[in-house]
Amino acid sequence: MLRSTLAQQGIPVYSVAWGPDSEKVLYTAGKQLIIKPLQPNAKVLQWKAHDGIILKVDWNSVNDLILSAGEDCKYKVWDSYGRGLYSSQPHEHPITSVAWAPDGELFAVGSFHTLRLCDKTGWSYALEKPNTGSIFNIAWSIDGTQISGACGNGHVVFAHVVEQRWEWKNFQVTLTKRRTMQVRNVLNDAVDLLEFRDRVIKASLNHGHLVVSTSLQCYVFSTKNWNTPLIFDLKEGTVSLILQAERHFLLVDGGGIYLHSYEGRFISSPKFPGMRTDILNAQTVSLSNDTIAIKDKADEKIIFLFEASTGKPLGDGKLLSHKNEISEIALDQKGLTNDRKIAFIDKNRDLYITSVKRFGKEEQIIKLGTMVHTLAWCDTCNILCGIQDTRFTVWYYPNTIYVDRDILPKTLYERDASEYSKNPHIVSFVGNQVTIRRADGSLVHISISPYPAILHEYVSSSKWEDAVRLCRFVKEQSLWACLAAMAVANRDMVTAEIAYAATGEIDKVRYINAIKDLPSKESKMAHILMFSGNIQEAETLLLQAGLIYQAIQININLYNWERALELAVKYKTHVDTVLAYRQKFLETFGKQETNKRYLQYAEGLQIDWEKIKAKIEMEITKERDRSTSSQSVKNMGLKH
Repeated sequence: MLRSTLAQQGIPVYSVAWGPDSEKVLYTAGKQLIIKPLQPNAKVLQWKAHDGIILKVDWNSVNDLILSAGEDCKYKVWDSYGRGLYSSQPHEHPITSVAWAPDGELFAVGSFHTLRLCDKTGWSYALEKPNTGSIFNIAWSIDGTQISGACGNGHVVFAHVVEQRWEWKNFQVTLTKRRTMQVRNVLNDAVDLLEFRDRVIKASLNHGHLVVSTSLQCYVFSTKNWNTPLIFDLKEGTVSLILQAERHFLLVDGGGIYLHSYEGRFISSPKFPGMRTDILNAQTVSLSNDTIAIKDKADEKIIFLFEASTGKPLGDGKLLSHKNEISEIALDQKGLTNDRKIAFIDKNRDLYITSVKRFGKEEQIIKLGTMVHTLAWCDTCNILCGIQDTRFTVWYYPNTIYVDRDILPKTLYERDASEYSKNPHIVSFVGNQVTIRRADGSLVHISISPYPAILHEYVSSSKWEDAVRLCRFVKEQSLWACLAAMAVANRDMVTAEIAYAATGEIDKVRYINAIKDLPSKESKMAHILMFSGNIQEAETLLLQAGLIYQAIQININLYNWERALELAVKYKTHVDTVLAYRQKFLETFGKQETNKRYLQYAEGLQIDWEKIKAKIEMEITKERDRSTSSQSVKNMGLKH
């Protein structure tokens, strides 16, 4: 029974494919490709894709990319908006078949006497010339390890994907056969062979461990000992993704997400409503020592955050929500749980950073960069790198954006990235080595300065003197700027003063000196918060400490007149002080008072500056006495 006719045209439809969400259909019309949404009256997307008739299309649900093959002897890769990402050189014969691997990392291409294996960005891994005639259709096995092809000579051709490579530091692991891996240590040329009972489906090499999943089991090898792996059975079998952190690793299969320790102990299994594990990949899931982040597919503006140890939603269960669709996420790998940050790229190619900890107040999502195509965190310290338009950028201390935005540009390292051609991808960032895969498939290695990582290490151990000594030895502006931001973030104003002086930020040095002279601990803390731009927090701190005048004064200093008067009226103190400063401000600029609240309170009030100055002196003395008395109480406690 015919349910409905989706489209009718005067030329044959040679191929059709469902969209990832099953709400759109892609089909061919001669040289054109058409994406038709199933909702009535929705806009149809159509574009000329080839110079000959299009014979085959495929659309992957994990990476949302489209493949097309035509009689113009080319295969092409498109995004879901019809933008061309890759076009092959013309082959000798028409391309008769294309098919995505289930995980969206590879695709296969079939032609006359030709079978080709390609990366998702288009470049070719391998070319085989089987004597089969044209290969008219290609199907992948569900685990993505083998393909079969329907051939023009009546045969069915079978092929297995081998020779995959994984690299980490001085180790290189190669899948030589379906059930055999070769491990090579390039330092001493030692070679180990690893044999498995079943065929290898997925593997990952990072943080000193090799994790291998076969069709039934998971093997965990330590790079220190290849002879005795830890083995445990898998529930589902078909693992589609392995992610590693320093303390544990994550397995994703058709049934769920599972976190295991390197000793093989099951830790947790996070779940959320409408979870589809079959469409998760390394860009949409991120793992750190204490946090798991997963980008939702149903609503692409949302990131789910889970505690690694329990699998429960992080904090008070609030989701991380952004104004645009998010395309790639990455958690930083080091530091304390409370300081954990997540960086993400949205559909506009803007890079944002925010705190993972979500309690009570809404955490700020701050933009770090624009036109960022790919990003990666360093595995040994919280340094972030990305390719920004035609520049390779390293943010030595991304947290600077929360501490002092003005010096953020000084904490960056940039170099020209036009040599990496179009659409390069960062493969890894290990130590001070960044590996980038260019559009043609070749790998490029970049070494960045080792000093920022050493600085991170010193600061995390509170070795401030060593950190200053390092900066004096290296004599680099970027390092001093990082140290300044780190010192302010850790409330070490002595080091901050040295670092800001070295970067030539004299105004900030003077402000830090002024902070040092403040009488009470609360005042110092509030002004440090103001230094970082957290005005609301500074005011709250002063009010909680009972320093009402100081809270009013910071609003006066910032010309926040409405709030200054509001506080003075609420706490019934220093209303005349606020009115006096307001009057002086208006006189300086030759203006008349127009604010109704100020006019109301100024009615019949005489400003006596002598009296006001005496009141301010009294407030400062009171604060100093209070600070001294609390210090002497503390000293008595110590003596006791």
